[in-house]
Amino acid sequence: MTVQPIIFFPDQRLKQICAPVIEFDNALRTLTVDLLDTLRAAPGIGITAPHIGINQRVVLLDLPQSNMPEIYINPEITWLSDNKKQNEEGSISMPGVSAPVERSVTIRFCYTDLYGKEHTEEADGLRSICLQHEIDQLNGIFWIQRLSALRRTRLLTRYKKYITTNFK
Repeated sequence: MTVQPIIFFPDQRLKQICAPVIEFDNALRTLTVDLLDTLRAAPGIGITAPHIGINQRVVLLDLPQSNMPEIYINPEITWLSDNKKQNEEGSISMPGVSAPVERSVTIRFCYTDLYGKEHTEEADGLRSICLQHEIDQLNGIFWIQRLSALRRTRLLTRYKKYITTNFK
């Protein structure tokens, strides 16, 4: 379909809590195709509707170990394991920088598919990390808010330098 322009940090739309999807129609399916095209062009492994300026609860993951992209409509985490691990994270809305973020190793979550059917699943590994990261985004929590103040300040300094150097 169409590669959409990505919204870049510090755009305030990345801090908004997203509205639930209520219409499971062709417009939603077109949005998910656009998200996939945009994600692959970025490149990245996870994207949400807010990354392209749409305030809806839609997540698309295109993980290296998966045969197909995974689409989650209105996802919610219902349980987080106490076992945590640090993983390197970044965002297509904040290119050029990454930092370690601590997340639960395993989660349980519910979501709706493209046709309105509800599902409950567990995830671990990279899928769990990506879902936590992207669902945070739907809840208006940009990933750098999970960093300490010192790490966040250092990362923002690196990001400003990256933007200045690469987007003149």
